[in-house]
Amino acid sequence: MASSSSSSSPAAWASAVRAGAVAPALRAAVWACLAMSAMLVAEAAWMGLASLAAAAARRLRGYGYRWEPMAAPPDVEAPAAPAPAAEFPMVLVQIPMYNEKEVYKLSIGAACALTWPPDRIIIQVLDDSTDPFVKFSLVQELVELECKEWASKKINIKYEVRNNRKGYKAGALRKGMEHTYARQCDFVAIFDADFEPESDFLLKTMPYLLHNPKIALVQTRWEFVNYNVCLMTRIQKMSLDYHFKVEQESGSFMHAFFGFNGTAGVWRMSAINQSGGWKDRTTVEDMDLAVRASLKGWEFLYVGDIRVKSELPSTFQAYRHQQHRWTCGAANLFRKMAWEIITNKEVSMWKKHHLLYSFFFVRRAIAPILTFLFYCIVIPLSAMVPEVTIPVWGLVYIPTAITIMNAIRNPGSVHLMPFWILFENVMAMHRMRAALSGLLETARANDWVVTEKVGDQVKDELDVPLLEPLKPTECAERIYIPELLLALYLLICASYDFVLGNHKYYIYIYLQAVAFTVMGFGFVGTRTPCS
Repeated sequence: MASSSSSSSPAAWASAVRAGAVAPALRAAVWACLAMSAMLVAEAAWMGLASLAAAAARRLRGYGYRWEPMAAPPDVEAPAAPAPAAEFPMVLVQIPMYNEKEVYKLSIGAACALTWPPDRIIIQVLDDSTDPFVKFSLVQELVELECKEWASKKINIKYEVRNNRKGYKAGALRKGMEHTYARQCDFVAIFDADFEPESDFLLKTMPYLLHNPKIALVQTRWEFVNYNVCLMTRIQKMSLDYHFKVEQESGSFMHAFFGFNGTAGVWRMSAINQSGGWKDRTTVEDMDLAVRASLKGWEFLYVGDIRVKSELPSTFQAYRHQQHRWTCGAANLFRKMAWEIITNKEVSMWKKHHLLYSFFFVRRAIAPILTFLFYCIVIPLSAMVPEVTIPVWGLVYIPTAITIMNAIRNPGSVHLMPFWILFENVMAMHRMRAALSGLLETARANDWVVTEKVGDQVKDELDVPLLEPLKPTECAERIYIPELLLALYLLICASYDFVLGNHKYYIYIYLQAVAFTVMGFGFVGTRTPCS
């Protein structure tokens, strides 16, 4: 009787359910995640080695392309004669913006200060602003007045507006290139509204395009004026530095592929036209153009020694919007272009493999899904199912290897690696949702929210401690329910493992629960006004 009673107890019944139903499904999920982890660490190792080789080669022979310094352009104040077209081709500088009241003066001023013969450069401000009032003036009026002020200084600057925002940034860039004066240009430099190129930007980048006719794009590196504002911006800097130092560097060095970052780059006009121009079918119009140009056989060059100042999103909400747009757009582009890449006859199998497997499948689909699924769902759940054991190589060795490879390229931020791991795991929830939205092309696949900027306020108003609470209860929009629900789930899993389990995962899971809670209550980033 005792035996019968024991076998029918709730604990025995729960154990039987776990062993019979939950355990097999969870075990399959574990091995699927381990397979994806192996792909991810192999890709990271390959890119890391290639980027290190690129750094070594650069010290010996530069970037591998011909580059010769340009002669000093004629004096702006009193040019003796028009600049020779062969030496100084016509350059169009496009600055797309949308309600950029905080930063428009910075980008326009930097573009107008570029060193280039005044008769060989056109600054084009593409303003899609719709914000009704800012200090009793229309945003568009403020931008137009700034352009007129520079025009009065004999700068060839054009102010262009549209009566709609069709196509968002891609639509604005495409419309800007339709003007007669734009068609006369041979090259186009693109800067977002928060980017400030140095005056010698064109003198450093243009020689690569002038002496190497196969190069379609010269991409430069971003530098961040507000990276030390808070812990979130420092973590972003770590991730983006890795992106430029490893992903962009390795893709350029191996002549495989790397994506245009949408700004701080110079394009050859003929390459844009041959590739079909700007398309607005996804929220990553820059990556879309780069893929199509690559499939036409054009080459890209990443020059990390040239840096352009820019601004990182300093509020959690702005960062979430930005990451959704980037992740969803890339996954959606993968869906739209996979077959076109497979059937392409103009590029090698190596480049097609790199595009399909490395660039899109592993980095744009596997990475965001795996990070959240494995580290935030499967591992915590396995703590409650003793029948499932995760091999130590998948649980410890692979994530440690990925962390070390990131730390090697960010030696000055090693002390922030624990925060980077926890923060990236929380953001993985949004990236996975965005990736699935793009792959399945849901209603949110084409959501476009412009990243908020603060401009000069970076120096004046955002000097806050790294973990300064931002009083999230002042505004309901600072409370993020998905993060809090995940925090509750993780707390339950960690507590079960601590009290009844035998896996000893609870230390990591508790830390992750704290991270989700902190970010769920908005204790991250800088102050943002309630809308």
